[in-house]
Formats: sequence, structure tokens, C-alpha cells
Amino acid sequence: MTNLDATTMVLVLALGNLALCALLTFFDHGPVRQGFGQSALSAWGLSKQVQAGAWTLLALGGAGIVPEALALPGGYALLFAGVAIEGGASWQEAGHDGWRRPTLLAGGLAILVFLLCYLVDEQGLRSLAASLLLGALYLNGAAALAAGWRQASLLQRFLALVTAVLALLVAARGLSVLLLPGGWRWLSSELLRQFSSAALYLLMLANAFGVLLLGRERAGRELARLEVVDPLTDVPNRRGFFNALAPWMALARRPGLPTALVVLDLDQFKRVNDGYGHPAGDAVLRHVVELCKRQLRDSDLVGRLVGVEFAILLPRTQLDEAVLVAERIRAAIASSPVKSERAMIAMTASFGVTVIRPEDSTVTLFQRADDALRAAKQAGRNRVSQAVAAAADT
Repeated sequence: MTNLDATTMVLVLALGNLALCALLTFFDHGPVRQGFGQSALSAWGLSKQVQAGAWTLLALGGAGIVPEALALPGGYALLFAGVAIEGGASWQEAGHDGWRRPTLLAGGLAILVFLLCYLVDEQGLRSLAASLLLGALYLNGAAALAAGWRQASLLQRFLALVTAVLALLVAARGLSVLLLPGGWRWLSSELLRQFSSAALYLLMLANAFGVLLLGRERAGRELARLEVVDPLTDVPNRRGFFNALAPWMALARRPGLPTALVVLDLDQFKRVNDGYGHPAGDAVLRHVVELCKRQLRDSDLVGRLVGVEFAILLPRTQLDEAVLVAERIRAAIASSPVKSERAMIAMTASFGVTVIRPEDSTVTLFQRADDALRAAKQAGRNRVSQAVAAAADT
């Protein structure tokens, strides 16, 4: 590869990273940004800006515009810093914030080692250090992508493998200088250098489009989750609860223990929003959900149907047992006021309890539970009322 070819490749890498910075500007202002953590995305954008500056400086040095004594050490120092920041952003997005600082420290150490090698030998040792250190930093990014391999999507696994292979190819250039300076058979030193340059270009593309595609994928998963989960309380919403209820409706047609349904409604909740504000009302709703979870088994399920009305599914629970569970939750709510900025907010709730019958549809099931809830309200609130039991309920 001639010096002109090398300069052209470096210039392509510089322009490519600059284009990614521009692309990130639009990506960061669209709805897809929710698929990639905002702080991690900002760090990733910074890494691309630093790498663009690094390749630009190296290209200017190769063209003779900037003195080589300044362009080479300065360009590689920026490059190591950019790739280290990129790896830190990947660890942060993977949920391992503790790895971000060691990654940045590794980038600083790589800069120091490279500068020492550059001072000792501007050619051979410098090329060896640059390839090995870059390969190691890119492998760190591949490890971040591979974190949580079992739960990772096929796209994330593919990107982790591609990044690892390309990183090893970059490092192989340095290993060849150390172990096989004259090449090996058809794999000459010049050919391996071309492979290494191509690997750097592909790493830029794979990382950039990988982040965008992973962001789109995660945003899609989050949208799908929000279709069945209430964002305020993080429990199933009406659709999610009905989806979970469906198989238990089918099982009710078979012999065995019944499944109970509890419907609860917070008493006079409007006074909370009117008197203390909606943030206090939201805190009350989250508090009630936590109280419910503490009284339930792992197999039980609480969901938010609408407003301040919740439903609790109690698999394999008879009517009298379900009444006891509802009573425990009622007592917990009544005895656990919620602390707000302005006051302690006391709340009570009314409950309607029934069990799923073989002939039930969701309409008849909830109609019966709502009738029992209405009876509890009419009896003075802060009560548990059970639906009229059929012969099979007892």
C-alpha cells in the first residue's frame, strides 16, 4: 500500500466518522433515541467526534499538511481515547456502569504505552503497539456487546461476534510484525496491513449501524412492553391483565381448585389529586401496588385496570381464602399512609371478591366482582365484599 493509498484510507475513516456524527444529530432528536440510553448515546456520539478528529489529524499528517511528529502521536492518542469512550458507552448501555471507568483508564494507559513505544521506535514498535492496543480496545467493546449473552437478541450476538473477529484482525497486524515480519506463505505483511485497514473501516460501519439497529430494536421492544404494562406502577395494564387471565378462564372449566379474582378501588381518591396534586396521587398508586405485592405469592398477579381500580388474580385459591387475602391488603392500605411533601396521606380501599366459574366469560366474571365492589362501597367503604357464592365456589 502506497503512502497515498494509506492517506486515502485514513481520510475515508475521518469522513466516515464525521458523517456518523451528523447522523447521530438526527438520530438523537427522533423517537428512536429511547431505545438507547440517553447518557450512553451521548458518550457514543462523543467517541465518534473524537475518532473523527483522530483520523482527520492522521490524514493531514499523511498529506504533509501537519508535521508527522505532531500528527502521529496526537492522532493515535485521540483514536485510543475515542475507542475507549465507545467501549465505556457500550458497557454503560449493557447495564454494567462499573466497567465504564476501567475502560476509560485502559484508554489512558493505552495512550501512555503508545507514546512510550513511539519515542523508542517511530516505525516498527509504534505499528506493533498501535495494532495491539486498538485490537484490545475494540475487543473490550465486543465483550460489552456480549454481556448478557443468553438474553441478547440475535442482532446483538451477531454484532458482538463481528466486532470480536474484526478486532482480532486489527490486532493480527501487530502480531505479524512481532512474530512473522516476513509474512507467512501467501499472507504477506502488506496484505495483512490491507486487511487491518479494511477491518478498521468495517468496525466503524458495524458499530455505527449496530447502535442504530439496536436502538430501533430496543425501542420496538419497549413499545410492545408498554402495550401490556402500566408505565406508572409497572404492573400489567388492562390488556396485560386480561392476557394473563385468559388461560385461567380456560382452566376453570376443568376439575380442580378454583381461581379467585379480587377487584379493588381506592376510596375517595379524587380528594388526593385535588388536595395534594397529581404527583402525590401517583405516589399513592405506586404505594398501593407495593403493598399488594407484599401480601401476594409469586404466582399471584396484580394489574391496573383503569384509573384507581386494580385487579388481583389468585390462582388455585378458594373464595374464603381470597377474602382473607383481600382483608390483609385492605388492612395494610388503611394502616400505611403515604408521605408526601405536604402531609401524610391516609387511604382506604374497597374490595369485591369472586372466583372464576366454568360458565364465566370475562364480562360475567368482572360484572360479578364489580357488583361485590359496589356493595362494599355502599356499605361504608374500606370493606371486603364477596360475590354471592355458587355451589361450586365453596
